[in-house]
Amino acid sequence: MIRLLGALALLLALFAAPTSADPGDVDAAARGVVRVVILGTENGQPVPVSHGTGFAVSPTRIVTNAHVVSEATQDDTLRIGIVPAEGEGGAFARIIAISPRNDLALLEIAKGSLRMPPLALAGGSLSNLGEVAAVGYPMNVDVAQGLGMDDIFRAQPPVKSRGFLSGVRPSRQFDTILHTAPIARGNSGGPLLDACGRVIGVNSFSTDSTSGDAEFYFAVSLRELLPFLRSNGVEPVTNALPCRSIDELNAEERQRLESAQSQARARLAERAENLRELREKARLTAQMEVLEQRENRMALALIALIAAIGAGYAALVWRGDEARRTHVRIAAAVAVTALVAAVLLWVTRPGLAEIEDRVAAAIAKAEGREPPASGAPGSGSAEGALICTLVPDRSRVTSARTDDVALEWSADGCVNRRTQYGLGPGGEWSRVFAAEDDAAVAVNTYDPETRTLRSDRYLLGQDALAAAREARSAYTPPACGVSDAARTLGEQQQALIAALPDRPNERLVYSCTAKSAGK
Repeated sequence: MIRLLGALALLLALFAAPTSADPGDVDAAARGVVRVVILGTENGQPVPVSHGTGFAVSPTRIVTNAHVVSEATQDDTLRIGIVPAEGEGGAFARIIAISPRNDLALLEIAKGSLRMPPLALAGGSLSNLGEVAAVGYPMNVDVAQGLGMDDIFRAQPPVKSRGFLSGVRPSRQFDTILHTAPIARGNSGGPLLDACGRVIGVNSFSTDSTSGDAEFYFAVSLRELLPFLRSNGVEPVTNALPCRSIDELNAEERQRLESAQSQARARLAERAENLRELREKARLTAQMEVLEQRENRMALALIALIAAIGAGYAALVWRGDEARRTHVRIAAAVAVTALVAAVLLWVTRPGLAEIEDRVAAAIAKAEGREPPASGAPGSGSAEGALICTLVPDRSRVTSARTDDVALEWSADGCVNRRTQYGLGPGGEWSRVFAAEDDAAVAVNTYDPETRTLRSDRYLLGQDALAAAREARSAYTPPACGVSDAARTLGEQQQALIAALPDRPNERLVYSCTAKSAGK
């Protein structure tokens, strides 16, 4: 009862409280935010005329406000520079689409000069008035820090500010989001993020606070941004899954585990009770059968012994009578046969130990009549070709793809006949991936008992990602089929796993089922 009340309280708290923005998700999204600089020339050197903010919607496409780059459309001598949040150097960009009506512009980075990690756009409705984060490069922060001209061209992390979603309303002939996350000049064109680091709008302008009234801020909504992008050939990463924290998922996983263990204990108790009743019934039946067979054999042995004695006596009496010589032989044969039969019946009578043997056989037969359902988790073979499908209720996704995963598992931890998984100290099967073409470190784990595949993704900054890739390159995973490959890889991966943050940014949980023939 106490556990039930605790679960109910947790559920009510989740629905009652707005989701707080996760700093790790905001930091991950900030990697794709850039400073958009309008450049002029002075004495042959580039100088900043003004600047705003933008964010990547593809590796080479940047979204910003139309008013950030409007000067560049009116003066051919001005150029647009892109300065990333991390790394070295920037790049030039050109305007490929601009829409002053809804204050949106799309830029393309010069070919081969810079590639950015794109941000994911939230695909659901904004029904939860929860916490939001604005990310960008406010000019008043630059001034307060005393940054000079050279600093404008140097990669710097953007400023993050927090507030709350205040509503959705049309303004200036286009759809906007009203919020309280502070922005200033220079923030224009930067993303407004939800609690999972997904874009819900493009920061554009604020109310006039000179009269002392409370200040609110406006962002161009996705209702304006998505059609603008698609009309210009950009299909952004979108994610309509609920925004849930890793802490929530961990708590639910603990509850799920406790529930599964409780159900398992209940099943074991029920099975023990059934076995007890079955054993008592089987023992009673076995006792009756064994005692009856034992008594019958003993009775028959006694009859055979009496017959042997009678026939032997007759043979002994008739032994001196020549006329009954044939009868003597027959009587002697009958006596011997009856005596052998009596001995065999006595020796082969069931012993009392037969009762326990018959009880065990009856229990095994009864259990054999109730096999687990075919395809149920934990039953049958976990090996072979599987199709793994995302379980949204157990997952937290911001920008990763959620396609079905084909997985062929073998008992030695070999996946798809080419990728060896390591066996960790807790008995879990895992493999760490830090590919150069993925701006994340992924730790995949597979549980063959429940046929559950899980991918924890860590969206790291450039320095942390480089360190992880270096640690990954420091060892060579053993190939499938190599002796003790699973334990060797499990030991190799431990240092890299231990160096990762406490919580991943994304968690993708898949349920795997046997692949149908012909698929």
